[in-house]
Amino acid sequence: MANLSADEVFTPPKLASAMLDILPQDLFRRPDTTFLDPVCKSGVFPREIARRLNEGLKDQMPDDQARINHILTKQVFGLAITELTASLSRRSVYCSKKADGKFSIVTSFTKSDGNVRLPTTQHRWNKNGRCQACGANRAEYERDDSREAYAYPFIHGIDPAEVFKVKFDVIIGNPPYQLSDGGFGKSASPIYHHFVMQAKKLEPRYLVMITPSRWFGGGKGLDSFRKEMLNDDRISHLFDFPKLYDGFPGVKIRGGVSYFLWNRDHRGMCSVQTMWDSKPLGPEMTRPLNAYDVFVRRNEAISILEKVRSFRIQGQPEMTLDKRVSSRKPFGLPTNYHGSPSSKSLRQAIKFYGSQRITWIERSDIQVNIEWIDQWKVLLTRLQGTSSAVETQFVSNPLVIEPGQACSETYLVAGRFSNQRDALNFATYLRTRFVRFLVSLRKVTQDATRDVYSFVPDVPVDREWTDEELYQRYGLNEEEISLIESVVRPLHASDREGRDEAGEDE
Repeated sequence: MANLSADEVFTPPKLASAMLDILPQDLFRRPDTTFLDPVCKSGVFPREIARRLNEGLKDQMPDDQARINHILTKQVFGLAITELTASLSRRSVYCSKKADGKFSIVTSFTKSDGNVRLPTTQHRWNKNGRCQACGANRAEYERDDSREAYAYPFIHGIDPAEVFKVKFDVIIGNPPYQLSDGGFGKSASPIYHHFVMQAKKLEPRYLVMITPSRWFGGGKGLDSFRKEMLNDDRISHLFDFPKLYDGFPGVKIRGGVSYFLWNRDHRGMCSVQTMWDSKPLGPEMTRPLNAYDVFVRRNEAISILEKVRSFRIQGQPEMTLDKRVSSRKPFGLPTNYHGSPSSKSLRQAIKFYGSQRITWIERSDIQVNIEWIDQWKVLLTRLQGTSSAVETQFVSNPLVIEPGQACSETYLVAGRFSNQRDALNFATYLRTRFVRFLVSLRKVTQDATRDVYSFVPDVPVDREWTDEELYQRYGLNEEEISLIESVVRPLHASDREGRDEAGEDE
């Protein structure tokens, strides 16, 4: 079945089943357990829940029709996200677009929508033209009644407990991921976190949701959500799919996806399992989610990271590269800024590295970090990533530029030096697998801001570091070295840069 849009992705039945598997299975043997999918699309969750309940309640309710009527009128509920998904879900669950129709498998409904509802909701615009609930842009989403406005009921003031007069034991679903925010190009803002937070407010016994994994270490407007999630000790299980297209075949969700089990009565650490090709990769590990300010995906990486972080020089921890790497727009000039193809007509010509081309600009064009112009600099692109299913590079090939040269927002200035030797040594360090592996632990999407270098130690640049020397410096064992070299491919100074500058991630 084709997806509704890039933002509303149907859940494959196999994945929906796996998500239900992490719930206590005795829930499906109780006639009073209530389930809610607050974001029904194809109806896969209500259908699979009903199937499990039908099997689990056979002994208690031997009459088939009475059992089906009970399950679908008293235990399984859904809020649709559009008129189309409401119809799809009813067909999937009741075998009829009308729950009370003659073809419905339920004989006790008196209304056509059954327990899959689509309450009428509207965006609530603030003075800045944004929806107070989801951040939608008024210019784009204020529409007449004949067009879908994407004011999803669950996050626009509809309380499903009031709609159905039910207190829910389990909330499970796959929320819409993003909305266009009216920005430049393909700019979009995530909205899935609003669904997670709203579900928590309802305080079910259990909550299971699958979302993009960008919140682990980045994502537009997700800082407070990440902090809240990492510090929520009620999250008992987390299943992470870092490989592109894994989980949702054919759907490009950069950074992968993950689903979690939130248990109202759990207090403690979280069981984390990495998945690869939909199968467990490496051992499951029980660990605190808030050990770091981001979520570190690979369980096997924890020991490496701890060895690096515990390294001391004269009793003091090493500085990290996020203190050295510049913020975006190191010289105050945007990505689309370009100069002249020749320096001939310029009074004080500066060689300028921009997006996919080199031009010449006047020295006076630079008003920010002027003192950096006359230093040796090492540049890294701010976007690094490809459309391949597996990322193996993580950092662009460093570019060393001379005094008298500058760059646009396309690049970050990773380091500044007084001489060429130190700059070249630093570039060599950045190319090591060791550095790029540590970057990979924080880098969830293409965006490579200074923050992704926060785990990388700022070592002396008086030598050309090799991976072997770095492995020895931090006491890594053979298993840890093997992990690094299985994740990160070699990168040499002569390698042609193959970055993907697609702009905002999809």
